[in-house]
Amino acid sequence: MNISVCLATYNGAAFIVRQLDSVIKQLKDNDEVIVVDDCSTDNTVEIIKNTYGERVQVFVNKHNMGAIRNFEKAILLSQGDVVFLCDQDDIWEDNKVEWVMSAFKEKNADLVVHDAVVVDGDLKVMSPSWNEYNNNNISQGILGNVLKNAYTGAFMAFRKELIPAITPFPQTIEMHDQWIALVCMMKKKNIVFLDNKLVKYVRHGGNVTGIKKRSLSQQLKGRIGTIRSIVKYMF
Repeated sequence: MNISVCLATYNGAAFIVRQLDSVIKQLKDNDEVIVVDDCSTDNTVEIIKNTYGERVQVFVNKHNMGAIRNFEKAILLSQGDVVFLCDQDDIWEDNKVEWVMSAFKEKNADLVVHDAVVVDGDLKVMSPSWNEYNNNNISQGILGNVLKNAYTGAFMAFRKELIPAITPFPQTIEMHDQWIALVCMMKKKNIVFLDNKLVKYVRHGGNVTGIKKRSLSQQLKGRIGTIRSIVKYMF
């Protein structure tokens, strides 16, 4: 099975080489890396092109689309049998691809999700487990995941057959990773959870995605929007 790594970038010049180096060394020659840049104002795009040349496919948006649409574009551009989602500022552990691909082959997974070690900007460990750090309940159902998303895109991979089911992303969803998980639940797909910590998840305060403080009204609006998307999808 060939792999597509889908990575969305925005002003990631300080971290992108570290991340891509940790990814590319695990890939085969016929695996692909797709980067969609969301109008970075730094030299992210130039760094990627100068460092990796044709090994990494880079697409630059004409206007800022935001994280959800950026990842959607990358996913739709992918050609691999398995799609790995990837943030711009983390570090993949050397055995990530091996473990995840084994889950697809041996457990017939449709979606694979793993844990991660949480580190700060200096790579100092903040928590040995992202699931514990973020109080993720990975066994919760659809309603539980609407109330609190337990799925993190940077730790997800899925079969290409899911792409027609998850896209286009509805306009009212809160985040792409939550939506992918919800669709898999609704479609009763085989979701495999790995306890392995396969990424150093960097929380440096400037992350494009991740923990964001929102008002109660924003949270309520987001959850209502997600519920509307679910109802429309199911009926």
